[in-house]
Amino acid sequence: MASTSAAEKSSLASGVQGPTVVVRGNVSPLSSSSDDVTMDEADRKLEAMGYTPVFKREFSTWSSFSFAMSISGVYASLMSTWIYGLQAGGAAAIMWSWIIGGAGAWALALSLAELSSAYPSSGAMYFTLKFLAPEGQVPILCWISGYINLVGTVTGSAATEYASSQMLLAAVSITSNFSYMPTNNHVVACMAILTVIHASINTLPTLWLTRLTSGYVVFHISVLVGACVCLLVQTKEKHSIAYAFTDFQPSSGWNPPGFAFLFGCLTPAWIMTSADSTARIAEEAKDPARVVPKAIANATTFTYLIGFLFNLVLVLCMGDPLELVQSPSGQPVAQLFFNAMGRTPAILFTLCGFAVMNLVAIPGIQAGSRTIFAFARDDLVPFSHLWRRVSKRSQTPIAAVWLYAALEIIVNLLGLMSDTAISAVFNVCTVALNISYLVPIVCKMVYGRFERGPWHLGRFSTAANAVAVGWNTFMAVIFFFPTRLPVTAENMNYAIVVFVFVLMFSVGFWYTHGRHFYTGPGARRPLATRVETST
Repeated sequence: MASTSAAEKSSLASGVQGPTVVVRGNVSPLSSSSDDVTMDEADRKLEAMGYTPVFKREFSTWSSFSFAMSISGVYASLMSTWIYGLQAGGAAAIMWSWIIGGAGAWALALSLAELSSAYPSSGAMYFTLKFLAPEGQVPILCWISGYINLVGTVTGSAATEYASSQMLLAAVSITSNFSYMPTNNHVVACMAILTVIHASINTLPTLWLTRLTSGYVVFHISVLVGACVCLLVQTKEKHSIAYAFTDFQPSSGWNPPGFAFLFGCLTPAWIMTSADSTARIAEEAKDPARVVPKAIANATTFTYLIGFLFNLVLVLCMGDPLELVQSPSGQPVAQLFFNAMGRTPAILFTLCGFAVMNLVAIPGIQAGSRTIFAFARDDLVPFSHLWRRVSKRSQTPIAAVWLYAALEIIVNLLGLMSDTAISAVFNVCTVALNISYLVPIVCKMVYGRFERGPWHLGRFSTAANAVAVGWNTFMAVIFFFPTRLPVTAENMNYAIVVFVFVLMFSVGFWYTHGRHFYTGPGARRPLATRVETST
């Protein structure tokens, strides 16, 4: 650097050796000698965008793809959300909601991949607004969309932990011949233990997380293929292909009955909606402008195709859909395994679902903690100086990891109140995430400030963006509707209440607090403080 700033002098006086870079109120040591500083292209671009590199870049093309696949967790995620299609109309609702709803989610994922290539950062879509929106609108857009995204991310991860505990207890229920019935207290207690375990794993260095991630996809696909083969072999009386696409049994009470099919679209939306989670590890990936978008696009495409095939196998082998909806275990796919293959295989494949869901939860905490770190780095969240700390031992934001885990547990404590309360929080996940994704896409289309990265959609970009915005805006409205009529206190969808509260909180917090100091992501500030590190 050509000169030493006042902030750098202050940092040197407090004992930090070597040259420093002022980034969003932080000063980080780079090296004991400026001649020894070597940065790859990704780190240079990150600095040009306003941040100092603090993570080791360990994620390769394969481990990034495996990470993206693990986030979707199609085998286990379908097990936990298949009930929506069953209730929406049975076989035909399951298949067509996946085809149509999955296409909309796929277009959204491809749009996010294109943005992540142009602006690779742990801030993901929140950060892209710095470049896509007019300068005067950046602070408020980033503030509001950031908080909406954080709520969607936390509730999504909390739902994953909750579903993991439900699958484990469903396996126990099957083992006991359904003499044991899981209660909400049991689910919440199991969830808390699992969350602590998953958070502990995320305190490991990035290299270890990369090694763990690399094997996720192999195990996941092996389980999925094994389950499909066993179901097709063991099920004696299968439905026909025609049944899978034409049998519609509405039971929601909506008129016209076909409207209920839209509620089945929650399954592909929930499974494919966290496509940007891979973008949140961009600062830990090698060549993120290429590796991250390829991982998002390839994993989402593969999930869309393999999810279609898995849905088809489940529908062909499901028997009476009404029996599955009324399963005493609360898990219709686990009941399907039991009916088709018997108790022992059902226990095995349900436990496999539990294992896969754990492999969704672990990278989910990693991605979520990086979101909190990115927000804290920009002073978006309270007590930011705590959450942006990076451990010297693991070079990961351990404080952010434990904060994220604590938020998951707090959200899931609503399960002690009622199923209705916890469902409201989980239902808002997809809506909150999708809206936070649509804001930068709309800005890209409206303001024309986008400068594409090395991975892009070319002439299909505008079409993909338009489909993503149109479909997911429509579905955001649909997901606020109750899934059954007549509406009662028990089946009311309170997701709209949760979302409006989050929106009002973020707007109110902006006018009372944020507008006085927050200037947007990666912005330089007059005063600088040292990046906190912990052992």
